[in-house]
Amino acid sequence: MAKLSVELNRYFFEEDRNPEVTFYDILTLAGERVFGILFVLLSLPSALPVPAPGYSIPFGVVMFLLAVQLMAGRKRPWLPERMKQSTVRLTTAQRIVKSGMPWLRRLELFTKPRLVTICTSFSGRVVIGVAISLMAICMMIPIPGTNTLPAMGIFITGFGLVEDDGIITLMGLVVCLMGGLLAGSIFFALIWGGSNLLELLKEWLGRS
Repeated sequence: MAKLSVELNRYFFEEDRNPEVTFYDILTLAGERVFGILFVLLSLPSALPVPAPGYSIPFGVVMFLLAVQLMAGRKRPWLPERMKQSTVRLTTAQRIVKSGMPWLRRLELFTKPRLVTICTSFSGRVVIGVAISLMAICMMIPIPGTNTLPAMGIFITGFGLVEDDGIITLMGLVVCLMGGLLAGSIFFALIWGGSNLLELLKEWLGRS
């Protein structure tokens, strides 16, 4: 089975493509490794410092749907027809894939099938699905600082699924945990700071 970096390079740079790429095209590319490859590709814009704004919420929604289906034990994901026909400009997809390629190649240097049960068993995929769904929710929250680390966790976990590498998947889950803690801390800090500001305003208005 070809390495993911080789498949992506062939698909996006070596073969002739239409000016826009659909989700249906990506599903066809993914084949049997569809969940892992989709998690890798959809998390890239938020996980890496590439100029691709506006993708964290829609891609977060898609990854949430995929994670729920992973937990349900589906082998192939279902997506609404309208979602499958949604498009991304080929040049944008190429820029994102090109930025992520060095990271993929570094991971591939020491990746191999091990602790496969983590990636293939029903219980393992439930845990992975729960972690990714929570990270996808974090990506959908429009608060600065809640996107990058959760997306990195999804990226690494998805890559572990692609390669049936339980060690990489566990590393991704650890990053997901860190991302969840960071997003939760930022969220509660904003709530706490907002409530304190409200109290200060009430006190100031009461004195005036």
